[in-house]
Amino acid sequence: MKIGILGGGQLGRMLIQSALKYDDEFYTLDPASDAPCNNISHFTQGNFNDFETVLNFGKDKDVVTIEIEHVNADALAELEKQGIKVVPNAAIIKTIQQKILQKEFYKTYDIPSPEFQVVWNSDEKIMMPLPFVQKMNTGGYDGKGVQVIRTEEDYQDVWKEASVIESLVDIDKELSVIVARNENGETKTFPVTEMVADPKLNLLDFNICPVFLSEDIQKQIDSITEKFLNAVNSPGLFAIELFLDKEGKIWVNETAPRLHNSGHQSQEGNANSQFEQMYRVVKNLPLADTDAFGYSGMLNLVGAEGHAGKVIYEGMDDVLKLPKTYIHLYGKTETKPGRKMGHINVLADTREELMEKLVKVKSMVRVIAE
Repeated sequence: MKIGILGGGQLGRMLIQSALKYDDEFYTLDPASDAPCNNISHFTQGNFNDFETVLNFGKDKDVVTIEIEHVNADALAELEKQGIKVVPNAAIIKTIQQKILQKEFYKTYDIPSPEFQVVWNSDEKIMMPLPFVQKMNTGGYDGKGVQVIRTEEDYQDVWKEASVIESLVDIDKELSVIVARNENGETKTFPVTEMVADPKLNLLDFNICPVFLSEDIQKQIDSITEKFLNAVNSPGLFAIELFLDKEGKIWVNETAPRLHNSGHQSQEGNANSQFEQMYRVVKNLPLADTDAFGYSGMLNLVGAEGHAGKVIYEGMDDVLKLPKTYIHLYGKTETKPGRKMGHINVLADTREELMEKLVKVKSMVRVIAE
């Protein structure tokens, strides 16, 4: 099959790397000439937000998918009309790529999500009590487009763009569950992972699997994933980011209609990775076994503060000496502060050992520039 991917970043790269053991042709579209997929696929430099560009890219493909949601969903809908398979479908991509539509989707289908107010412009009065979270309607990604307004003084920082104003959850843990469904209606769910964010960058720092959850909490998550898949009514692989509050209630933070950073540890930590699963969804094959092997975790490699330019990875030789430790680099030649450049997966026999190894590896590696 000729499989087209909108976006040529690291998620697309790892999907293709995983699928190279099969017989398909991969085509990618990305605005950056040096995108991570440029040398492992039939690469087209172009704007995946431009209607005609996406239409021309997809018209001769057997199936088109995404590795970033900020794409031209109207062009994907037109491709569907022309008989091209789009996974996930254009309607759910359009819903999820706009935070306002995404929140209204949760409300419509009784999926628990924090209370919210929609603000379309700067003239509208914010009715939510402090503190609250502001999420820009479009364009937010990797911690950008989200901010917490805590005090009256912080009101001066409120963005003027269309936004969701959301009540602040008293968070105990941030969790993620990755679910998949193929065209035949078969579904599979990966074990829940815990996400530990870097408070400065607002990016995922560590990812830990499995998580100890009570029977009640697991039931809440299972109910959410079932409601979500029924409501979506589309094949696809979806990452559902969750908050566990201090009262033991689960809330949906947001959803990504694609592969996700919170599933990277599945490359070595599970019987099959999220990338294998995505490939099977796109091809409408039987879905893969998702069982976890012991404890696994992931550490993001991000550009160090004060470093921009040609990338150098300090400490990698020492990391390569460690057992059950796996490096994944994204093929990005230029680093800058906070840019995701790769990740390292770690396996362990206990949670304590896993955390020790992740903290140790983090202390060993720096992503700097020449």
